[in-house]
Amino acid sequence: MLAVFEKTVANSPEALQSPHSGSSPSYALKEGYLASQFVSKNSNSVTLSLGSSGVLAYSLDNTDPLVHRLFAVVDDIFCVFRGHIENLPFLRQQYGLSKVTNEAIMVIEAYRTLRDRGPYPVDKVVRDFHGNFAFILFDGTNKTVFTAADADGTVPFFWGTDAEGHLVLSDDTAIVKKGCSKSYSPFPKGCFFTSSGGLRSYEHPKNQLKPVPRVDSSGEVCGATFQVDAEAKREGTTGMPRVESSQNWAGHI
Repeated sequence: MLAVFEKTVANSPEALQSPHSGSSPSYALKEGYLASQFVSKNSNSVTLSLGSSGVLAYSLDNTDPLVHRLFAVVDDIFCVFRGHIENLPFLRQQYGLSKVTNEAIMVIEAYRTLRDRGPYPVDKVVRDFHGNFAFILFDGTNKTVFTAADADGTVPFFWGTDAEGHLVLSDDTAIVKKGCSKSYSPFPKGCFFTSSGGLRSYEHPKNQLKPVPRVDSSGEVCGATFQVDAEAKREGTTGMPRVESSQNWAGHI
C-alpha cells in the first residue's frame, strides 16, 4: 500500500527530514512519480487520485492469507488496511455493524464515530484494535489523514517526507526510499498520526513523543525514530467531550 499526501493536508514531522537528502532530492507527487514506481513493482495494483490532496495505491495481490490486504471506501472516506484485527467480532457488535464488515470498513466506521460524535478519545479507539495491523485512512470531505500501526510493529510500515514536504506512507521500504531519499523511517509502534493532532502514542496517550535521529549503516542521519518521553506530558489529554451527532470533530481527532 502507498499514500502520498500534499503537505497542506498532512504536515509530516520536521524530524523526518534528513540533512543528507538535499544532495539527491526526491519528488513523490511530481508527475505521479512514486505512484508509477509502485505500479511498476506491483503489476496487479490500483491507483486512486485524491485530486490536489495526493494519491493512494494498493496491490490486489496477497501472498499471505493470514495477513489481509484490504481497501474500502464509504462516503468519500478511503481506507487501505494490511493485517488482521483479532477482536473484529466484538468490535462489530460494539459499533452495531454487520457480520460481513471487514477490517477496512471497521476502521472507517470507527473514524466516522469519532468524527461525527466524538464519544471516545482517539487513543482508546485505536487501542481497542487488538491484532497486527497498519492502515491509512483519508477523509475526502474534511481533507483529513488518519493512520496507525500496532504496538508490536509486526506489519511492515514506513513513513517519510519528500523534498517538497509531502508525507509518504507505505508498507514497502524500497518505495518509501525512492520517494523520500534518506528522509524516512519505520512508522512508530503503538502510535497514530492525524492531520490535526500529529503523531501520538495510543499506548501512552498522556506522554509526548520525542524524536531520536536514526543513523543508517553509512553513518548518515536517516530520518528519526520517535520514543515516548516519560517526563513530558501532553496538554489536553482528557479526551473529546460528547457532542451532538450533527457536530463535526474531524479537526479535533
